[in-house]
Amino acid sequence: MASKKEFNSIYKNNHSKVYRLCMGYVTGDSALADDLTQEVFVKVWEKMDSFRNDSEISTWIYRITVNTCLMHLRKLKRKVETVSYELPSDIVEPVDEDNTERLSALRKCMQKLNEIGKLLISLKLEGVAQKEISEITGLSNENVRVKVHRVKGQLFKCMTSKKY
Repeated sequence: MASKKEFNSIYKNNHSKVYRLCMGYVTGDSALADDLTQEVFVKVWEKMDSFRNDSEISTWIYRITVNTCLMHLRKLKRKVETVSYELPSDIVEPVDEDNTERLSALRKCMQKLNEIGKLLISLKLEGVAQKEISEITGLSNENVRVKVHRVKGQLFKCMTSKKY
């Protein structure tokens, strides 16, 4: 079992990233993101002994986060037809009205992406390295590179077409 000190360090170093990723999955619902973040760290605590050090601890935690959020969305999809996705507001701070409008447009365009597209762009916005994204998603490095490029293209096309 991991020590409390070790877990507290892991929690401190990863909490904000996990929270922002959860916020993206739950359309900015901070209370639900808090719940999911707590659920992720309960799983991290319970499974610390199973972490094999094959990758960075943050990669392992991201994978737990993604799985936790996807399980939540699957449960929710049974109850609700559509689930929207928004860019967490704390990633990009609007500076002026024009920037606020562009951020709103970006959020709407991101809602149109498929599940993997949303995940890839969220991780990219978090500054996660391509190799780590590959480990988190189970995709090859090349596949991640191509998919991120395509997602960026889709977002650009959506943003420039003003059909959001």
